[in-house]
Amino acid sequence: MEWLLIVIGILLVLAGIAGAVLPGLPGPPLSFIALVLLQFRDEPAFGEDFMILMGLIMIAVTVLDYVIPVYGAKKFGGTKKGVWGSTIGLVAGLFLLPALGIVIGPFGLIGIIIFPFLGAYIGEKMSGRDSDTALKAAFGTFIGFLAGTVMKLVYSIVAAVYFFIGIF
Repeated sequence: MEWLLIVIGILLVLAGIAGAVLPGLPGPPLSFIALVLLQFRDEPAFGEDFMILMGLIMIAVTVLDYVIPVYGAKKFGGTKKGVWGSTIGLVAGLFLLPALGIVIGPFGLIGIIIFPFLGAYIGEKMSGRDSDTALKAAFGTFIGFLAGTVMKLVYSIVAAVYFFIGIF
C-alpha cells in the first residue's frame, strides 16, 4: 500500500511542477496533496505544524496567483483582455513551439517568455489602447504573470524536495 501512495505522490509532484507553469493545472494544490499522501504511511513523514504551514503557504500562493497578475495589469493600466492575452500567449508558447519542433535552445525559452508578453500586448490592443499604452500595460501584465508563475514554481519545487525527503 505504501508504494502505491509513493507512486501516486510522485505523479502528483510532477503534475504540481507542471501545473506551476501550465495554466489550468493547480500546481501548488497538487504538490500539497502529494505531501498529504505521505501522512497516510505507517509512520507519517511530517509533523502537524509542518503540514499546517505548507497548507497555509499553498493557500496564500494560490490566492496570490490570481491577485498578482491583476495587480500588475492594473498598476500599469492593463485590462482583463491583457491578462487573458498573456495566458493565451503562454499556452501558445508551450504548445505551438514544440509542435513546430522548437523545444530546446533559445527559441523554446524565448517563446515561453515572449509569447505571454505578445499575448498581453495583443489583448491590450484589442481593448482599443494605443501602442504606447498597450506596451506599458502588456509589460505590467507580463511582470505580474511572471511573478505568479515563479511563486507557484518555487512552492511546487520546495514541496517536491520535501516529498522526496519524506520518502526516505
